[in-house]
Amino acid sequence: MIEQIVDFAHSELVAYFGMILILSAFFLETRDILESKAITYLGLMAGGSGLLAIRAYLISEWAFFILEIAWFAAAILGILALRK
Repeated sequence: MIEQIVDFAHSELVAYFGMILILSAFFLETRDILESKAITYLGLMAGGSGLLAIRAYLISEWAFFILEIAWFAAAILGILALRK
């Protein structure tokens, strides 16, 4: 079971899904549909960057991994700030 999950995380499908989440958030924000501090925007960014961080780790892309961890952390901190 774990091996199947790791194989799936290695797939291009996960990378494309993460990319679509991030690009959707960016597109909606630049069209004034979402605000950059909205929970939906931050959730899309956290989800997308989290998926891409996992994939970057699995394929040993360390610079990309660090970038995605930074984006993920910023989005999660933004979500936590909204909940206070």
